[in-house]
Amino acid sequence: MCLAIPGKLVSADGLGDLTGTGLVDFGGVSKTVSLAFVPEARIGDYVLVHAGIAIAVMDAAAAERLLAELDAAGEIA
Repeated sequence: MCLAIPGKLVSADGLGDLTGTGLVDFGGVSKTVSLAFVPEARIGDYVLVHAGIAIAVMDAAAAERLLAELDAAGEIA
């Protein structure tokens, strides 16, 4: 099964570019991800990340609800 996790985009290099990358915070753990599929992403947005690639920009309220549900289910620390 595949799983995509929301995280907050905290910095970026090459926004809107196919080679753009960004630092995404996943509740205290930060990872660099590709932003090629989300050229509309901006610093502060929540992005849905799968396998190191941001695949969608999420509404902040929806991202926070999903993170709360994952936390309640014990899927994230």
